Amino acid sequence: MGAQLPNILIIICHDLGQQLGCYGDPSLRTHNLDRLAQEGVRFENHFATTPTCSPSRGSIMTGRYPHTNGLIGLAHRGFDLNEGEVTMAHHLKAKGYETHLFGLEHEAREPDIAKLGYEFIHRKKDTPRFRCEVVTPYLLEFLNTRNGKETRPFFAMTGYIETHSPYDYEGYKPDDPKEVFIPPYLPDTPEVRLKMAKFHGSIHLVDYWVGKILKLLEEKGLGENTWVIFTTDHGIGFPRAKGTLYDPGLKTSLIMRWPKGFAGGKVYTEILNNLDLLPTILEAIGAPIPENIQGKSFLALLEGRPFQAREEIFAESNYHVTYNPMRAIRTQRFKYIRNFALRPDLPPPAGIAFQGKRASAELYDLKTDPNEMDNLAGKPEYAQAEKDLEHRLTKWMKETGDPILKGPVPAPPGVRLGA
Repeated sequence: MGAQLPNILIIICHDLGQQLGCYGDPSLRTHNLDRLAQEGVRFENHFATTPTCSPSRGSIMTGRYPHTNGLIGLAHRGFDLNEGEVTMAHHLKAKGYETHLFGLEHEAREPDIAKLGYEFIHRKKDTPRFRCEVVTPYLLEFLNTRNGKETRPFFAMTGYIETHSPYDYEGYKPDDPKEVFIPPYLPDTPEVRLKMAKFHGSIHLVDYWVGKILKLLEEKGLGENTWVIFTTDHGIGFPRAKGTLYDPGLKTSLIMRWPKGFAGGKVYTEILNNLDLLPTILEAIGAPIPENIQGKSFLALLEGRPFQAREEIFAESNYHVTYNPMRAIRTQRFKYIRNFALRPDLPPPAGIAFQGKRASAELYDLKTDPNEMDNLAGKPEYAQAEKDLEHRLTKWMKETGDPILKGPVPAPPGVRLGA
């Protein structure tokens, strides 16, 4: 990778899933992010460890599953990382990086942000504080102070509130509801079309400000050795997506570009997990990867070296607004979900409930049923596949010390549940 360490700029959005033009939405034009994908690399099968905000971001920051790092619910409701958890910011600071937080984070309560390891926390009183148009100017101001000759590279985590419902901030310009593409797992109704059109408006705003960032990086001569990473925490805020362990809840955007580090213009289909990002960064900058990190570096894939891809990813759900316990294993061919509470599905963000109680087990053949509509659990012809996946899932739960094996996972004292 050379002697000069790269600057690392991560841009993370809320609830975006893979809702971008470069990921195949035919009705959505995201010119700047699509260009970033063309110049860099895009990951087709990148999955979150969980379909909820804080726990997923906790996995990105620690390289560990929610039930091992402790962040099993929303930080603003009182859930927290375990004492002593080491974050991406801690690791990079130890390697000599300036560590900066711009805008939104969702891994700690406001008074406790310092423990995430950032040296510089750029918090302003502007309202709403975490919109692109508020956050990005402070990042641009910072980038304008750099000339590429600094003795310390920077790590800048940049978080936006955009793409989180209700998509009705002033300045959002919805697309035409008649023209938006409705994914096949959603009902094609006027309500869903209106929600999707507004959602597109928030995505356009993100794309615009990402373009501003990329332009300034080039103007400042920082583009070649700045590792730009664009991602999100989990799937879109619609039925059968956010809050579920179906693919629309777990599949997330991951686009990155680092001209000095790896060749661009590629799309990877290997299965990756969002806890793989931290060890990949650590390996790339020559930092040690602690044994307790559960992610797997994919640097070899980026560099074109032999790479042993994951055979499966694991996912979990614990708490969101209420207790919502699920575990899953996903391979290239199958998805197996164990539901530990058999109540009806939670009312989804778009306000359209899917009726019926959950089965204790769900099995989907992703080859013939990519939208996960036909539950094959219990069917004789799939008995061997179900048995194998259930065994592998249980083995992972045991190896990672999953507390749900001992019964319902209690919320910590003081946590706020319910609406």
